[in-house]
Amino acid sequence: MRQPRDLAGKDLIQLLGRHYGYRLRRSRGSHMLATLTPLTGRHSVTVPRHRVLKVGTLGQIVSEVAAFVG
Repeated sequence: MRQPRDLAGKDLIQLLGRHYGYRLRRSRGSHMLATLTPLTGRHSVTVPRHRVLKVGTLGQIVSEVAAFVG
């Protein structure tokens, strides 16, 4: 599947929340921390607060989420 080229960090946090249950835990400077707390343990991802995320950064975040969620 092709990754979007114009996805903002704020939009990614909203998508992770809507589809997987991640919640914005804190925001400091130019980064946001989203966490998921299922019964198996806590998982956190750091998302930069950029207007457009680079493809490699987006791919790494999606890989981390996919590895934890399954």
